[in-house]
Amino acid sequence: MFLGTYTSGDGGGKGIGVATYDAATGAVTGGDVVTGVDNPSFLAVHPDGRALYAVDEQNAGAVTAVRLPGTEVLGSRSTGGSGPCHLSVHPSGRWLLSANYASGSVAVHPIAASGALGERTDLVTHTSPAPGPGQQGPHAHQFVTGPDGGHLLAVDLGTDTVYTYRLDETRGTLTEVSRARTRPGAGPRHLTFHPGGRYAYLANEADNTVAVCGYDPATGRLSVGEAQSTGTGGGTSYPAQFLVTPNGSYAFLANRGHNSLTRYAVEADGARLRLLDTVPVGGDFPRHIALSPDGRLLFAANQRSGTVTVFGVDQESGELRRTGEPFASPLAVCALPL
Repeated sequence: MFLGTYTSGDGGGKGIGVATYDAATGAVTGGDVVTGVDNPSFLAVHPDGRALYAVDEQNAGAVTAVRLPGTEVLGSRSTGGSGPCHLSVHPSGRWLLSANYASGSVAVHPIAASGALGERTDLVTHTSPAPGPGQQGPHAHQFVTGPDGGHLLAVDLGTDTVYTYRLDETRGTLTEVSRARTRPGAGPRHLTFHPGGRYAYLANEADNTVAVCGYDPATGRLSVGEAQSTGTGGGTSYPAQFLVTPNGSYAFLANRGHNSLTRYAVEADGARLRLLDTVPVGGDFPRHIALSPDGRLLFAANQRSGTVTVFGVDQESGELRRTGEPFASPLAVCALPL
């Protein structure tokens, strides 16, 4: 398991953490650190496992490649923006997609056969619509490939918009094809697709809501449904991220302010979320959650407590059960179990 952190904050880490976990018990043990990467706050792995990618979340934003297995840093490339906070690898394995939060832009980099990154092939800044209530500008927070593989979706918290692009897989350039607007001031942060590919779940950071979204694989068009509760009561709990179980039956939401995980039953083949309960996360400010590849363990990276908590996931009921003691990881903001 790789662990993202901030290296520039008080009590921060020294780079990308490398840990191991027991697939049966969830027990996490420490290991190596990949140094030479500044503020590696979000991580992604190449589909064939040959390389790990990290954002360098700083004013002069960059993305870095690390060869796997091992910890050899293959080099960094500028994202052309500021404060990159998310990245993902296109399913073809040929393109790295990144989102610059501070400058509100998304970037594309080619991936070589070695896993190393080439110079940026495109950069698109979200200049419209105008920023939502309380926002000063665009804030791209996520850039992912839709389940059809042909469309890319960029979630922008600042403009209350999810942008859909088509990627030219020969040149690595983007063409916008549609936009989906949330309600004003929602502050969309993170989108997660149901395995069926026709629905997705949107975590809205600013107004403490979630929404079920319809998705048309043929056009890449997303339609945002009505706002729903996070189960955390009044106030803003800064929901961070959704996860959906591999069988598509349950969804989990990380609530940073409430320090909890909300559990939903997924109904109507993905078209509905039914709120079940909230579970204490056992740490402070769960920034990122991830499932083990078999879906039996859930890892929560708790930024303020500097810990990773582990839950067993009941495959029938979706119930979460804490396993063992939290694993200490400085300013833990991303956990990537492999």
